[in-house]
Amino acid sequence: MSFLTKLKCALTLGQGVLLDMPELQATDNPFEFFKQWLKQAEEAGIILPESMSVASCTPEGRPSSRMVLLKEVDEQGFVFYTNYGSRKAQQLEANPHAALLFHWNILQRQVRIEGRIERVSYEESLAYFHSRGRGSQIGAWASHQSEVAQSRQELMDKVKHFEQKFAGQEVPLPEFWGGYRVIPERIEFWQGKADRLHDRFDYQKDGDGWKVVRLNP
Repeated sequence: MSFLTKLKCALTLGQGVLLDMPELQATDNPFEFFKQWLKQAEEAGIILPESMSVASCTPEGRPSSRMVLLKEVDEQGFVFYTNYGSRKAQQLEANPHAALLFHWNILQRQVRIEGRIERVSYEESLAYFHSRGRGSQIGAWASHQSEVAQSRQELMDKVKHFEQKFAGQEVPLPEFWGGYRVIPERIEFWQGKADRLHDRFDYQKDGDGWKVVRLNP
């Protein structure tokens, strides 16, 4: 993050500054389109512009959503990490489809993504896990995400246990922790305009490429 971006973030309490929003133009590659918007959101001074809502469903169709952080995006899809025993992971394993939503309020932009889910490789999860701070690595071992905790102290006791267990050595990747990749089948870019005449471009997977259409607001 550049000094100017940090300054914008500090002066706006992480809300960012409004940038000049040119007329929205569709491109052939929605991944490059997304990366451009994500970079602009960061440059605007928005704190954690990689924050996204992940919506999942039970096999019966009961939805739930939560905020997580995007950790990687490329031509394969959008990656985030979690405990495989968590509520969202259990839903994603039983019903391997998800919807993502990015919303950058000050820029009047949002991106909606729908697609199927797959686990990332062990090697990808291992590399990301060891890029995290040691405290976060220990925390992954200590927290059985979404399970009932009897007290805060119980959690802190587990943290202390694993700090001692892994003292003086590299923290191993837990077998119950890793990444998911959302492989998009549909991506929509939305940009707010005056009089609610918003710009919307909808990309749908079409063989090896994408079909893009403009939607009414």
